[in-house]
Amino acid sequence: MDFIYALTGPPGCGKTTAILKIVKYLSERNVVIDGMYTEEIRISGKRVGFKVTRISSGEYGVMAHVEFKEKTRVGKYGVKINVLEEIGVKAIIEGLEKAEVIVVDEVGPMELYSNKFVVSVEKLLQSSKPSILTVHFQARHPLVNSVKKLAGRKLFILTQENRDKIPIQISEEILSHLKRSKNN
Repeated sequence: MDFIYALTGPPGCGKTTAILKIVKYLSERNVVIDGMYTEEIRISGKRVGFKVTRISSGEYGVMAHVEFKEKTRVGKYGVKINVLEEIGVKAIIEGLEKAEVIVVDEVGPMELYSNKFVVSVEKLLQSSKPSILTVHFQARHPLVNSVKKLAGRKLFILTQENRDKIPIQISEEILSHLKRSKNN
C-alpha cells in the first residue's frame, strides 16, 4: 500500500495533536474518516489515564486508568481491553468498509495487548485505504515494526520544528491521492 503514513516521536511530541489536525483538515474537505485516537486524562496536571475516541462518532471510553484493577497492566495503569475493542477496533473494522481514510492513534503498548486490535491493524495495513497511524517511539512489537517498514519514507519523527508542517503535508498528499482515485 502506497498511502500508509506513520508518526512517531517521544511522549509529548504532539502525535495526537498532529492526528487531530489531519482529521480536521480532511473533514473540512468532506473526506470520510474513521478510526480512533487516544488522549491522556489529567487531574491537577497529573496523568491518571487514557481515553479512546472514535473519530466518526465521537464515542469514547476510558481505556486505562490508575484506579482500574484490571489484570492487564501497563506501568501504573489498569487497561480495559474491552473498551479499546468496543470503540477503537470497531472503528477500524467499520472504517475499512465505509471510510476513505483510516486513522489509528496509537499502536502502542496498551493497544497491543488486544489480539483483536492487532488483527484489525494488520487488515488495515493490507488494505488499499490511505491510513495514518501513530506508533510508540520505543515499542519493538512486530506490528509496530511492520507499520514503520510499510510507511518507509512516510514515517515521520515529530519534533517541535516539524510538528506543524507534517499534518498539512500528509493531508495534502492524501487529498491529491483521493482526487486521482476518484478520477480513475
